[in-house]
Amino acid sequence: MAVGAAILFLASSIASGSKQLSPDEMARIGLIRGLAHEVAVTKVAMPRGKRGLTVNAQGQLEQGKADAEMRENGVAIRPGMPVTITKVQFKSNRVILELNGGAKKKKWYQHIEIGVGPMTQPIAPETPTVSYGSLVSLAYEGKEADLTVPKVKALLASVLDFNRHSPTVLYSPAVSPEIKEAIKKHEVIVGMDRDAVLSAKGAPDRRVREDRAGVEQEDWIYGLPPHVLFVTFDGEKVVKVTQY
Repeated sequence: MAVGAAILFLASSIASGSKQLSPDEMARIGLIRGLAHEVAVTKVAMPRGKRGLTVNAQGQLEQGKADAEMRENGVAIRPGMPVTITKVQFKSNRVILELNGGAKKKKWYQHIEIGVGPMTQPIAPETPTVSYGSLVSLAYEGKEADLTVPKVKALLASVLDFNRHSPTVLYSPAVSPEIKEAIKKHEVIVGMDRDAVLSAKGAPDRRVREDRAGVEQEDWIYGLPPHVLFVTFDGEKVVKVTQY
């Protein structure tokens, strides 16, 4: 259930008087309102795939399952990267948080291929995915009604840091609305300074400093081939962004 749908459901129920919300329903709405669109910083690598990471009811990462997911599907999000909770779901004794859109899925029409004989090709070729999302599944003990946003955040402390989620650059009046919006989307645009880039993308995988036409510039490089992002600084400002 999305935040807007949850709020609408609550409002309509109260207005009509036709349904008394149970403690569990109230707890779910509170968690959705408190966690959806919240931003955190990853403490561990997040895997691709539909299962993501599993945290037990004591707040401990199930490392064996995490390692298996990494081997099977690879890394979606590196440690130290900002992530947004894009969906909150509930299953039996579990709260599942979708991060950065969760696992990428093909559209139904991307599975269709046409051609003659053995030569076929997709009717809608798949566009390479540059950014990935992941999932965190949190187990809990006791009643769902006892769950609160602070309790869920505390149990997730082994994998997500909610205390570093609001870069101060977002609140500076000197930062343009365009740059603030880019940071929220974890994107890099020309004109950002180093603090803004770190807030948007985290620390780079590699840094390369070169003298180009008498001007010393520095590239911050994110990712590995074939999906690599080059962020070029001239002094303290981004002058070029190249995505491969």
